[in-house]
Amino acid sequence: MPSREAVINPQPSPSEITVFAPAKINLILRILDRRPDGFHNLWSIMQTIALEDEVQIRLRTDRQGIQLRCDATQLAADQSNLVHRAAAEVLARAQQSIGLDIDLRKRIPMGAGLGGGSSDAAATIIGLNRLLQLEWSPAQMADAGQSLGSDVPFFLFAPAAFVAGRGETVRPVVVEGARWVVLVNPGFGVNTKWAYQELAATRTAVAPLSLVHRELDRQSRVSWDQLIDAAENDFEAPVFAAHGKLREIKKILQDHGAEIALLSGSGATVFGVFVDEARARQARAQFASESVMKVFVFPTCSGPLGWRHERSR
Repeated sequence: MPSREAVINPQPSPSEITVFAPAKINLILRILDRRPDGFHNLWSIMQTIALEDEVQIRLRTDRQGIQLRCDATQLAADQSNLVHRAAAEVLARAQQSIGLDIDLRKRIPMGAGLGGGSSDAAATIIGLNRLLQLEWSPAQMADAGQSLGSDVPFFLFAPAAFVAGRGETVRPVVVEGARWVVLVNPGFGVNTKWAYQELAATRTAVAPLSLVHRELDRQSRVSWDQLIDAAENDFEAPVFAAHGKLREIKKILQDHGAEIALLSGSGATVFGVFVDEARARQARAQFASESVMKVFVFPTCSGPLGWRHERSR
């Protein structure tokens, strides 16, 4: 099943747009040396999946300022929200003082290692780029997003890419063929800062990229067979040591046919990659009795973030 494609009405000057913000999974996540700025260099292959938030943006000519509403009550809808910050960044760079009404509809679990906040920020940048007719390139949009979060630039080059540095170095890659993904969120979060601290405290040295990873890094197209051989996540050891339930989830996915089963990001979501929808849904059924878990089945995306224009000026 492909990702949602852009649906564009013929009106030349839209005043409202909805952008679909997908979740991501890390098919590989290596955490490398610590940088002088205190962050770590990473090396990852990220892939979007069709579990999507929605960011609806309306231009307001009768007032200035950003008004954000969100259907997730536990998420602040103020200037600390990444969507609000992304909108403010675009308006500042574009030297625009127009008013904005933004509605954020959350579907991606928060604090789950799925990049939901970063994807929402990227969707906001994409939406305003179109509404304000800025004609920014993906690189220009990524530059605007870089200060907002390490994963934001990736979503501007989706659906799949190599990501390095702090997250600012993004090189799109073609992942050949589609897969179905089971996402198992255990109902609790993992603090990213804590995960980095535990990783630093528990490993004795930083292993360099393997020969397999270095070879992948030279490719512009990769197969799922290559990814199956190369999949790993450095956060698994410390996070699984503290949260044994996550190791159990991974084993269940593996036992029911997952080609890849990994922690995504620093967690707490564990995902399994399956060759088809039927096998994915069979694996999902193993968690039916787990009332606190959120379990999703979605295909990988095959295109960039989609949108639809709602109304014209």
